[in-house]
Amino acid sequence: MKRILLPAGGAILATGLLAAGLASTAQADDTLSTDALATQAQAAETLNFWTGSNNAALKQATAFNPDALEVQKISSGGGYSADTKPGSTAPIGEEKKVAAKVQNVNFPKTTGKVFFQGRDGKLYWCSGTSIQSQYRNLVATAGHCVYDIAGNDEVVSKWVFVPGYYQGKAPFGVYVGKQAFTHYDFDVYEDFDKDYAFVTVYDGIGGVLNAPKKVTKAEWDAYKGEKGTKKVEVSKSEYDEGKLDPKRTEYYSIEPKSDAAATGPDFPGAEVAKDEVTSTEYDGAGTGKANGAKFGAPEVQNVTQAEAEAYATKQGWKTGEAFPKVGTKDAPGTVAKDTAGNYTITHYYVQRWFKPGKAEAYIRTDYYIVVHEVKSIGRLGDVVGGQGFAWNQPAGKVVRAFGYPYGPHLDGSKPYTGVTPKWCYGKTAKKALLIPSKRVEEQLSLKCAVTAGYDGGPWLANYSNAKRLGYVNGVTSLIADVDGNKRYDTITSPYFDGETNVIYQAAAKSWSGKLIP
Repeated sequence: MKRILLPAGGAILATGLLAAGLASTAQADDTLSTDALATQAQAAETLNFWTGSNNAALKQATAFNPDALEVQKISSGGGYSADTKPGSTAPIGEEKKVAAKVQNVNFPKTTGKVFFQGRDGKLYWCSGTSIQSQYRNLVATAGHCVYDIAGNDEVVSKWVFVPGYYQGKAPFGVYVGKQAFTHYDFDVYEDFDKDYAFVTVYDGIGGVLNAPKKVTKAEWDAYKGEKGTKKVEVSKSEYDEGKLDPKRTEYYSIEPKSDAAATGPDFPGAEVAKDEVTSTEYDGAGTGKANGAKFGAPEVQNVTQAEAEAYATKQGWKTGEAFPKVGTKDAPGTVAKDTAGNYTITHYYVQRWFKPGKAEAYIRTDYYIVVHEVKSIGRLGDVVGGQGFAWNQPAGKVVRAFGYPYGPHLDGSKPYTGVTPKWCYGKTAKKALLIPSKRVEEQLSLKCAVTAGYDGGPWLANYSNAKRLGYVNGVTSLIADVDGNKRYDTITSPYFDGETNVIYQAAAKSWSGKLIP
């Protein structure tokens, strides 16, 4: 029994995010399907979602890791029949002819990760590339990295492209998808012979949203927006130097002695400290002077979104659930979010009487406000360039494929981190790959031992190491174990024919615009 890695049919789906008044459309000849991904207002929300709290969502995403489905038959068929004459469109910044003496691969800046949210609420990535277009605003990737493959004619949500992605960083900015273009047969019938998509993107945004900025105590008190604090233990000498000075950035205080022994309130010299408990325990606590009695009113702490979510995660909170979240013993505070978007943690304390010890703890409180440090960095093609495009090329052509693999092999081994792009090099098979379960009758195939996350990445013909440019002649669609040893060894791509060119040309002539003037 041979196996093939396919996009998960019903397990990983995505909800559509269509602009008001914009629906899926198809040409009369049933070639082109186009769908809106985000209006400007929706794009701003999407950008904030991915880049907020220092790109937290980008870091949380995982490779689009489809189920490994058993396939009854994987075989090779006949050759390819071009439906029109071969053709190509030059890359942005056509490469010069340079004689290569060694196999030294320079990765293209155009390659990056496509991020989106699935119907299950989880965050995923595929691979993709910037490609030449009239407005220098186009991304090529796999159709299943843009379109819901449940046959419901919808696109995924929160779609962005991050060229050159590396360890949570977006060195060339983040580009929100505006309009998606694919073949009607993939959109409607899930025909993987047409598993490609071209997406127009808004101008890129650089910088960070919701960045914490350290300020003085006075600035923090005056600031009306989102803000937070952080406690740091310091030496006695540092405490003595800046003791309780509210004009400083830091604010110093003393906490109960660390070697104190528990006792009752009537012990001579006994001191009282506050012990944090859950809201339920606090509500049930008594008043007066006793161990376990309430220690004043609940205290409200202003925090950043990242701090609130980290705290709530300890309570078993999952992304997407609404605030407030009532704490547990591990995280006893109540996390809340007000209508202005400010996050707070409410702490509940009871009295704990102790016999004073010797070692005192000196605490510095640092104060932070949340600021937005972003700017428009221009069109995608102007920033990283754009690969050319080729169609109706002969099989057996040398290509170099790029992408970000991460998922495991069928045997459970996981050789890739997904942090950096990888490449494969070779000639495509001259015979078409046949996979009846996915209506595949004429996909190209290439020997390449990568895993999930690589899908959507470009296959570049005539690639120049000097200019890092070539011609997109395919995108990774399926990842297969052809020899049955439980390790993926082959990747496939739709054959780019004249119909692919029709769809590409429609996308390449579509304008998108800016998010920030």
